[in-house]
Amino acid sequence: MPRQPQQPKRKKTIHGGGTVYQRNDGRYVASIKDPNTGKRIDRYAKTEREAEKKLEDIKFEIRQGTLATGPNQTVEQYLKSWLEDVQKPDIEAVTYWNQYGVIKNHLIPAFGHKQLKSLTAQDVQKFYTSLVKNGYKSGTIRCIHNVLHKAIKNAVRWKLVSYNVCDQVTVPRNSQESEVAQALTAEQALHLLRISRGHKLEALITLALVTALRHGELMALHWRDVNLEEKRLSIKWTVAYIRGQGYIQSDPKSKKSTRTIQLPDFVIDALVRHRERQQKQRLQAGDRWEENDLVFSNRTGRYLRSDYNSTLFHKLLERNGLPRIRIHDLRHSAASLLILVLKMPPKLVQELLGHSSLDMTMNIYTHADESQQRDMMDTFDRFLKKGFE
Repeated sequence: MPRQPQQPKRKKTIHGGGTVYQRNDGRYVASIKDPNTGKRIDRYAKTEREAEKKLEDIKFEIRQGTLATGPNQTVEQYLKSWLEDVQKPDIEAVTYWNQYGVIKNHLIPAFGHKQLKSLTAQDVQKFYTSLVKNGYKSGTIRCIHNVLHKAIKNAVRWKLVSYNVCDQVTVPRNSQESEVAQALTAEQALHLLRISRGHKLEALITLALVTALRHGELMALHWRDVNLEEKRLSIKWTVAYIRGQGYIQSDPKSKKSTRTIQLPDFVIDALVRHRERQQKQRLQAGDRWEENDLVFSNRTGRYLRSDYNSTLFHKLLERNGLPRIRIHDLRHSAASLLILVLKMPPKLVQELLGHSSLDMTMNIYTHADESQQRDMMDTFDRFLKKGFE
């Protein structure tokens, strides 16, 4: 005898308003009319008890004014709209393309197909766990998390969702091998300056180690922003290479990053030698030279590739017995030397670095080396011994 189709259960009216009933497909529905808009709100559940709980949640959201009333859309649709309509007009080009890459390469493949309203903390947590298993560094996962968190925060503000699911997940902590800044000792820094004399990267290394410029700021530096006679330069741009887009030049990282830096004679001499070498390169390139007024350019006047710089830099370090550090770590070294060795006022160093706060300067960019710690303990030892004389 053929099986009879299951009849839906009768609607059950809940105290305080709303109903719970079972559909023909077996799912339960929590249903209530929104008193503010007159629209009926339906949420689905697997059991009657779960539906009753969802009905109470809807009532609470109505009372709190947090009920999501936006149109149904997928995560992909929302993220694309958020990036183009909310983010793009208010952020730098480099930041836009970085966020575009996160959304395109990570967030959309993970749950772009899901309804925005149905995205759960469990979905996001599983995604982060899969990234860890696939070898992604904690710093990269945090970058992805920051983009998603900001996007969902806007969705809450627009009442497309009731709460930010990203607030309910655990983001991987920074691993021990993560991007820990390294700083050269005073002796190593002086040795690096000596061995870089006459090297292709002489001016870049000297400028980075003395002025603490970011790598993107160095690459975007133009000769028109360098005044050799008055011994100063102005930081007005930064540049980054975005895969698929090429080199993107934009304003510096923050308002504080737009700054003027006074230069010592040591740096001026290095820049003069560098300009002379660049003039020879221009003559050798002939018609192939593309005039971009860049201080640091390749053989045809275009932007220098960061991987090319890194390769030359690491070879120089290795040949001369220096620790393997990044070019960006010269910025850390400069801050540490200025504050810890030369005893310069931290506020001056903050302005040199272009930081928005003094705390950032002191917490991130000042690294005492072992010899300084040894000196400190020797001084402490002499103080203690005086008490027994």
